[in-house]
Amino acid sequence: MNLPASDYRCYRHPDREAYISCQRCERLICPECMNDASVGFQCPSCIAEGAKSVRAPRTMAGGLVSANTAVVSMTLIGINVVAFVLQLASDDRSGDIYQQGAMQGYAVADGDYWRLLTAAFLHASIPHLFFNMLTLYFFGPFVEQVLGVWRYVVAYLTMAVFSSVFVYVINDPLTVTVGASGAIFGLMGIALVVLLKAKQDVRTLLVLLAINAVISTQGNISWEGHLGGFIGGLILGAAFAFAPRDRKLITQVAVIAAMWIGIAVAVVVRTGQLTG
Repeated sequence: MNLPASDYRCYRHPDREAYISCQRCERLICPECMNDASVGFQCPSCIAEGAKSVRAPRTMAGGLVSANTAVVSMTLIGINVVAFVLQLASDDRSGDIYQQGAMQGYAVADGDYWRLLTAAFLHASIPHLFFNMLTLYFFGPFVEQVLGVWRYVVAYLTMAVFSSVFVYVINDPLTVTVGASGAIFGLMGIALVVLLKAKQDVRTLLVLLAINAVISTQGNISWEGHLGGFIGGLILGAAFAFAPRDRKLITQVAVIAAMWIGIAVAVVVRTGQLTG
């Protein structure tokens, strides 16, 4: 490049001398604008332009890879803990939070449809909260990493409501049900499908599921909610793991939409049974 001495100036900083040119655009750049490239240096503008053509890394389900693979799971744990503290502050079961948010068939039939979701963030005791949050801590980050943030949020909320609908349809409408275990069983369902897709050893997970299945039939535990959440997790897991590569998003949206349509139909039918 044969230029007069006065023209050897950085194109981004005209007041600075520059004797090195960008390898892409060949414009002169000063030391501040020099970015190491595979060969020579590139200017900030070319670096930014090149970054646009690089595809962002995606998870197996098609979501963006997050630097913090547990942010949603930890947030969900925090919400559950805060909700329980508020329950205690309002005298536990006699408090408005529990009374207005717990899953109860006749209350839902009377129009309290929010209970289908809020029940998944309430707990009956400290051990109930502890074991659910411990399981969420172990399984949540793994599923979150596989799905990406937004798919994970949508999946968790869908499984929570799907679980409550099973309770609404099958259980005695006088029974009060709370707990995140339905959604957590859904996480285990997704994890099972994802691990099978990756051809990983799932024997430990199957043993854990079998133990929890037996426990679910004991005492006052809602097996209906656990079953609903697990089935919801299997459906979503199949959509996330086996959707065609070129139609991944549209397939997943269609499956989730179908689940919510099924939720709406089941709620309408059951409400008609309880109010008719």
